[in-house]
Amino acid sequence: MTESLPAHILELVADAALKSFWRRRALHDFLRRNGIAENFLATWTKEESKRDLLHRLFPRLEKNPNGPSTIKQIANNLIEQTSFPDLEGWEDSAEKKKSARDAVTALQAYVSKRNESIEDAKSQSDARKRAAEMRAEKVRQRNDLDKLSLRLNELAGRVGDQDAGYEFQDWFFDLVTYFEIVARRPYITDGRQIDGSVTIDGTTYLLEMKFTREQADAPDIDVFFKKVYEKADNTMGLMVSMSGYSSVAIAEASKSRTPLLLIDYNHIYVILHNAMGLAEMVNRLRRHCSQTGKAHLHPQDF
Repeated sequence: MTESLPAHILELVADAALKSFWRRRALHDFLRRNGIAENFLATWTKEESKRDLLHRLFPRLEKNPNGPSTIKQIANNLIEQTSFPDLEGWEDSAEKKKSARDAVTALQAYVSKRNESIEDAKSQSDARKRAAEMRAEKVRQRNDLDKLSLRLNELAGRVGDQDAGYEFQDWFFDLVTYFEIVARRPYITDGRQIDGSVTIDGTTYLLEMKFTREQADAPDIDVFFKKVYEKADNTMGLMVSMSGYSSVAIAEASKSRTPLLLIDYNHIYVILHNAMGLAEMVNRLRRHCSQTGKAHLHPQDF
């Protein structure tokens, strides 16, 4: 009979793998070295994220007689990491490495505790009970997008508050991380505050985030346009205004060959309802902008 592993350890292994290997090739090579067949890895398409690949892989391993031992091997090799070479060289390497260490530590703590518990029959019974409780808790908290949606709804009651604006920035970068998009958090260059950047399909988008009660207006567009215009030719700007935009602001942003894209709460909630990914949303807006010169398109007109 194939050994059954607790659901919680699978989630911890997946989380540690995701955070230890940011590049797809690095994760691919790690899985290959741990016995995952090349013919399975060859089915990994560009459109499938690292998270989705692992969620597809583990159920297959669970059904295979040798699968649980392979999962344990993967877990052990993740735990034995003393450094994270794939996380070096990123602008936010320190944050990436801290996140990876925390995930590996959580996996190690769980594995150690489970191994100790299995040493006697009573501990085995207790471990099964705890694992069941953890699985039930995970079911209640399973959907990461639902968690992000809840956090945003809580923030919405404080729109216009300065601290809430900073928390919204943190929230947005958590959304970016969920979709595995390369990003840089807020920074200052040449005396100008930049709310961060994301890189999607080879294009870097400077970010301007507004969590105000008022709609973004023409002066906001002018200031952001100057920030973007001073950068490299392939740089564009992505403004996120949760209260939307005045008609004058949209017209100001929609100039010939504009480098600006505008999204608001309508776009964010389409993403949170899992109707469209963040990168897909940005690419859809950019295609519309390229075709029409208009920086804003309401999701109902997609």
